[in-house]
Amino acid sequence: MDVYQALASGTPFEATATGVMPRPDITDPVRGHPEAVAVVRTSGSTGTPKQTILTASALAASAKATAEHIGGEGQWLLAVGTQYVAGLAVVSRSVQAGTTPVVIDPSFGPEAFVAGTQQLDHDFTAVSMVPTQMLQLLDHDEAITALQSYSAILVGGAAIPARITDAAQQYGLKLYKTYGMSETCGGCVYDGIPLPGVTVDTVEHHGVERLRITGPMVAAGYFDDPELTAAHFSAGSYLTDDYGTVTDGTVQVFGRLDDVINTGGVKVSAAQVQNVLQHWMPAAFVTGLPDDRWGQRVSAVITGDTSQEVLADAIRSALGAPAVPKTWLRVESLPMLDNGKPDRITLTEWLAKE
Repeated sequence: MDVYQALASGTPFEATATGVMPRPDITDPVRGHPEAVAVVRTSGSTGTPKQTILTASALAASAKATAEHIGGEGQWLLAVGTQYVAGLAVVSRSVQAGTTPVVIDPSFGPEAFVAGTQQLDHDFTAVSMVPTQMLQLLDHDEAITALQSYSAILVGGAAIPARITDAAQQYGLKLYKTYGMSETCGGCVYDGIPLPGVTVDTVEHHGVERLRITGPMVAAGYFDDPELTAAHFSAGSYLTDDYGTVTDGTVQVFGRLDDVINTGGVKVSAAQVQNVLQHWMPAAFVTGLPDDRWGQRVSAVITGDTSQEVLADAIRSALGAPAVPKTWLRVESLPMLDNGKPDRITLTEWLAKE
């Protein structure tokens, strides 16, 4: 049985990198949820993976809201592993649409992407990718032509470099920048706008506004972890570990709570510093490290060859002097997890040695 069959039949399962593992235990009313159909392990990029319980109704609600927002449902190119919520969501949307996705290896190159795109035979076509996958296509003419054929291109899971949004405008790509997580069956805010049926508000947390998401696609909780479930889930809402603002219905995500760097009494957003850096380079990583003098010091891993002085000036101009990193490390490329997200643990260890 594959993921498509498991979802279509309602058989409780966990997708792995190599296949589908039956998980009848997730329907246990004490450890899981009676209506559970899938469990997704978080990436563990912080070292603490969780098992998120998804119900059939939550996945269906996510698929329906996505189709309504992007203007249709059709055939998907499956370019992300189904052990991650982004890939599972693509399969769920396909089940809801009654179509079969075209599958390519998540480590695809431009040629494989073009070949996969050419196999799609529906009037409405869509693909979901992480930024690192999308970036590699922008230097390839045939891949750009393939991207132009899509009715919807969803990109999320990590900070989206300006090069992607610039390319979307230049080539007329139907790009949607998505925000979501396993606990919301994937993306539930597109380009800052909550999907139909979704509301986002904030909860004050130590001086920053923590984002809370409410909607029918919110997960049932965490498997066999009632304490963590109670801390995050309540009455169809999920209290995220991200902070941001909601203004006139538009959501702006600044970063994760553990990305707020308190340096010399000033709160600095690691995500905002990273966004400035990514205007100058393909990828960057920013975090706070313990510091005897400052409490925490802003620290950055950078790529490309733009001078440190230019980067410091850009950050100082955009965010103020406290946001300028005190520790810098230049590397050829960032180490990545197999879901396309930066390996935060390794990167932090590298910076700690500087």
